[in-house]
Amino acid sequence: MTSGPLAGGSSPEALGSARVVVLVREGCHLCEAAVAVVEQVTGETGDTWATVDVDADPALARRWTDEVPVTFVDGRQHDFWRVDPHRLRTALAP
Repeated sequence: MTSGPLAGGSSPEALGSARVVVLVREGCHLCEAAVAVVEQVTGETGDTWATVDVDADPALARRWTDEVPVTFVDGRQHDFWRVDPHRLRTALAP
C-alpha cells in the first residue's frame, strides 16, 4: 500500500493510518532502498505501509530533510537513512 503526499499536520502521529510510514523524496536512492526493505518485510508480516513525499509538505521538509528516508512504526520514528530488515521485523512483532 502506498499513498500520496501527507494531508494535514506534520507530526509523526499525523502520518496516516498505515503501520509503517516512510518519508521519501523523488530521486533519492536511499529512499528506494528503504521502500524495498519495508515492502519486503511488511509483505511477510501483513502490516500496512505508506510513503509520504517530504517535499510536498514544507513543515516535513524543514524537519526531516537531512534524514530522508525516515521510517516510522506506529507513529514513532524507527530509523533514518537505512532500514535494517531484522530491526523492522522486531518492531512489527506482536
